Amino acid sequence: DDFDELVVSNNDVVLKNIAEDLRNRLPIEAMFNSEHQALQKIHQHPLPMIHVDAFLYDDDFVDSLCEEGRMSRSYCTECGSYKTASLEFISHSFSLMELKFLYQHVLPDLTGKVVVDVGSRLGAVLFAGYLYSSASQLYGVEMNADFCQLQEIMITKYQFIDRIKVVHADICTQTSLLQKADVVVMNNVFEYFLDRQEQARAWEFIACNVRKRGSLLVTVPSLKESLSKLQTDIQLSQWVEEMQLNYDVYMEKDVDREALEQIHLYKIL
Repeated sequence: DDFDELVVSNNDVVLKNIAEDLRNRLPIEAMFNSEHQALQKIHQHPLPMIHVDAFLYDDDFVDSLCEEGRMSRSYCTECGSYKTASLEFISHSFSLMELKFLYQHVLPDLTGKVVVDVGSRLGAVLFAGYLYSSASQLYGVEMNADFCQLQEIMITKYQFIDRIKVVHADICTQTSLLQKADVVVMNNVFEYFLDRQEQARAWEFIACNVRKRGSLLVTVPSLKESLSKLQTDIQLSQWVEEMQLNYDVYMEKDVDREALEQIHLYKIL
């Protein structure tokens, strides 16, 4: 038990080192200028919104950045007055706590299994899968070349090359990869990067090809929420069954239960 605990805490350290490495290579908002559509959508949001990558910056880190004046949790609603409101934060990555929840409490033993992360971005799901699971292969599918390059640097540096592969592609070109996947992970994957018609097309493609009976689909937010604003022919009740998750596995006071509750697990029928 002590040895297992030591290995787990060592994996935490490795993941934190990767996050630090990535922080040093990215602007504070962890977005590239090449993400035109995502940047545009954030700017068009009815209320001011800021992208804070949860893998790179936990709450304590955000607090320290706020103290340094490099980030703010609030904005002025009438310039020059004391009338302020809370900024809405959005992340396209899981935090360390969410990643541990995913691999230690949501997913079963992944020995010999293939995991596909759709829109792998910084690679957090892949790196955590390497450290916290026995998945035989972890694939990240990412459209943005800048993020693919960043992931490749980390994979080489941390010697993850034997089990992690990054595919620079639109997920809608990856029929065979989706068909062989045992687990597909989709975290805030299309909403900020595709228009509604493209989102509908991507979801239709996913629903058509993630069909291996008993395979698992992890989404943030729920499928119901993601599809509610889109026009698709997807019949959820004929495709998936939602699995109940225990969100109370962490008893620590500072656990963000609201964030954990955004994670949904489905079994393919």
